[in-house]
Amino acid sequence: MEESSDCSQHGCDSQEFEEIASRISDLDKWREIFSSRGLELIDGVAQRHQEGRKSEEEAEDAAGGPPSTGCKPCRSGSSLTVPYSIPQALTVSPSLGGQPVTLEMALNLRKFLFGSALHVFNYEWKKSYFKFREPHSDLSYAVEAERGGARAIQMVVQANIIKHLLFTRNQGAENGNLQRLYDVGEKEQEKALAVALTDALWAAGEGVGTTVCLVTSDCCFTPSVDYKVDNFTERMQLFSFNEKEATWSFIYEHIQCFKEEGSHGVILFLYSLIFSRTPDRLRDDLDFTTPHLLQLSLGNFVCRQALLNLMLTGRASPNVFNGDVQHDDQGCLLPQPLRGVLARSDVGYLHWDREQQDQDKLPTVGSMLKTPKLPIWLCCINGTYSVLFSTNRSLLSDWKVEHLFDLCFYNGQPSQKNTVLLTIDTHSHHWEEERGVSKTVVDPEKRFPSVEMTIRTKWEGAAIDWNGTVPFF
Repeated sequence: MEESSDCSQHGCDSQEFEEIASRISDLDKWREIFSSRGLELIDGVAQRHQEGRKSEEEAEDAAGGPPSTGCKPCRSGSSLTVPYSIPQALTVSPSLGGQPVTLEMALNLRKFLFGSALHVFNYEWKKSYFKFREPHSDLSYAVEAERGGARAIQMVVQANIIKHLLFTRNQGAENGNLQRLYDVGEKEQEKALAVALTDALWAAGEGVGTTVCLVTSDCCFTPSVDYKVDNFTERMQLFSFNEKEATWSFIYEHIQCFKEEGSHGVILFLYSLIFSRTPDRLRDDLDFTTPHLLQLSLGNFVCRQALLNLMLTGRASPNVFNGDVQHDDQGCLLPQPLRGVLARSDVGYLHWDREQQDQDKLPTVGSMLKTPKLPIWLCCINGTYSVLFSTNRSLLSDWKVEHLFDLCFYNGQPSQKNTVLLTIDTHSHHWEEERGVSKTVVDPEKRFPSVEMTIRTKWEGAAIDWNGTVPFF
């Protein structure tokens, strides 16, 4: 109205009015351009709400800061943005048919993860997604996994991707081969990722049903004072399925929401995993030693064993031994059973840590995890996650194969340019006589790479040849 009044006073002609009208008509076009770049336009009410508030840090502390009471954007420079916000192209329409997340759901979700609804994921977690290496390369099967708390989840999904590409993609083939992993294009990468995510969710849902979480553009509930807003969880829609194929189809159709930068893809999968398991099952899985799935370590949230076991076995058992334990070391009845692993899964688990070994606190991994159905292992080596696997399906079912065999090693780091091939010899000579080093020089745990020590937790006394690769880890 002020513009029209000013123009009348100065005798504006019709051409000037047309120009003003044209600029107004372009507003929607510019809105789309800003939205596609991750910027958010807010109305005057939101702007007034923001007055006097300080800018939030881009990489906010995972556990710090006062609780928020409403969904709000953050100011970064002269533009209003959410730190590592989800691009508009990766959000889904609220009318797609999912169930909007409720405040009660969000509170339960946070408590299962952190133990408190006032904790949120930090920048490192928010920027994590499932990023493949170059298609049709020596690592075209591989997902990049930077150091940090989300790496454990990425490497479990990596193990399931390898499982699909080597053994389940071609059901009639007895064994896989590395070339099968190298001949993977972008579409095959996306299909394999959808299969890997689906397998974990289906196992968590006990083969009955799954829930997939995606993000919409609108907040779904009004937060309370005991809930800290992250501008992500409040915008979720939950999609439920009772068939595995339907789960895979839906995830594949929306695969960009897990594999694109800015998607929060790792967190989306983690949320889907928890909702697929259901709160009641999770409460039954956990014991008094593990009240929630993440723990704060060196300023970052990292995965507890219960979360690793949930992804590997479908059950959030907090321990790596076989079965449930009813009594302590003195034979006294425990107040609650300690939950262990009840059955073999497709992917196994190996654990080695020099510090724990020095303190005689290295956990004893049971045979259920050490001997999986397929020769693929998630490895926790000095607190860092990687994958060991064999292309020979018979490795764990034919004792003769275990005399001399190859294992492939991938650690998820961008610095690794090729799959490392290790040759394992369990019968030729004892590993402590390798390299002509006397036992009296130093403890074997100090002389040998941690990868080798990890392998020896499964094949005791094995000699390991790196085949020309300079040993690392």
